[in-house]
Amino acid sequence: MLPQLFPEGINRFPPAILALADGTIFRGVSIGASGHTVAEVVFNTAMTGYQEILTDPSYSGQIVTLTYPHIGNTGVNAEDVEAKRVFAAGLVVRDCPARVSNFRSTQSLPEYLSEQGVVAISGIDTRKLTRILREKGAQGACIFVGTDAERAVELARGFAGMAGQDLAKVVSIKDRAEWTEGTWQLGEGFSKPDQSKFHVVAYDFGIKTNILRLLADRGCRLTVVPAQTSAEEVFKLNPDGVFLSNGPGDPEPCDYAIEATRAFLDKKLPVFGICLGHQIMGLAVGGKTLKMKTGHHGANHPVQDLQSKRVFITSQNHGFAVDAASLPATARVTHVSLFDGTLQGFELTDRPAFCFQGHPEASPGPHDILELFDKFIALMSGQK
Repeated sequence: MLPQLFPEGINRFPPAILALADGTIFRGVSIGASGHTVAEVVFNTAMTGYQEILTDPSYSGQIVTLTYPHIGNTGVNAEDVEAKRVFAAGLVVRDCPARVSNFRSTQSLPEYLSEQGVVAISGIDTRKLTRILREKGAQGACIFVGTDAERAVELARGFAGMAGQDLAKVVSIKDRAEWTEGTWQLGEGFSKPDQSKFHVVAYDFGIKTNILRLLADRGCRLTVVPAQTSAEEVFKLNPDGVFLSNGPGDPEPCDYAIEATRAFLDKKLPVFGICLGHQIMGLAVGGKTLKMKTGHHGANHPVQDLQSKRVFITSQNHGFAVDAASLPATARVTHVSLFDGTLQGFELTDRPAFCFQGHPEASPGPHDILELFDKFIALMSGQK
């Protein structure tokens, strides 16, 4: 175990174990709920935004390791969440400070994790863990509050893996909803923008609230629908465009979403997909997806626009990717990752549709590629 670096007071937390499916054991302390959690463990390289990361539904079924060493410094507040609850299956950090320093904070990170029922561990060597995941790939893991390492390894090895898991319908809303809230500004709160220009149906495969706010800021009236909503139901709403959201899990089992997307494309309805929505569009046009070794999780991923040659620093969170070689000739590749060359975006040459693998809405992360939202607006304007 690493030398104790916790500020005074953290030692009141009980012992905990992080066990990997390969048998590796890390010992630290629990900073969340009691019990245990089993999921795929991944690492995220973002320095800030732990609250947004925890509440991103795309992390359902995953234990998140944050590589930045000090997590929890700024506490937690009710305005920075991306969903009403934490979706990450667990949290792993190097050091969780006992004292919070932020005028907006309403509670500490350990208090928030306990309240949300999230099992979490602090005090482990996250550099070593990240190297293991980088070399061996994401794998099953267990955070176990207690000292039974043998049981923790057994639980970690029982994780079935993310391949084949349809989690979009699990995290999605159950009933249709309207969204009217715009982005947040210091001293003003959340805005109430004019939404009379366009009507957008947004599929909730695990949608982040900042996506909805950015669309609302651009004059979109938003109807958010459950993941399994049929194309026929959407056509009855007479939208100007359809948005396919981010989300967790494997895109291939999402037959309902793939079928609906094909119908929208056949009708030449403007469609914009992000993250899981990008993968679903890839499958809808006949492409294939693949499971990545470690995935992309962070806020510093360079992506190149192949037409302009500009490089954007982007926020990323995905464990699957679309195989560019499997796409039809009508799908023009627009963006690629400069880390590993994987496909980051494509547009259809015969349909008003495009998609992007990363997160242009950030939360957390840079705003370099917000222009994709404007591109969607332009597509809808061109169809009116």
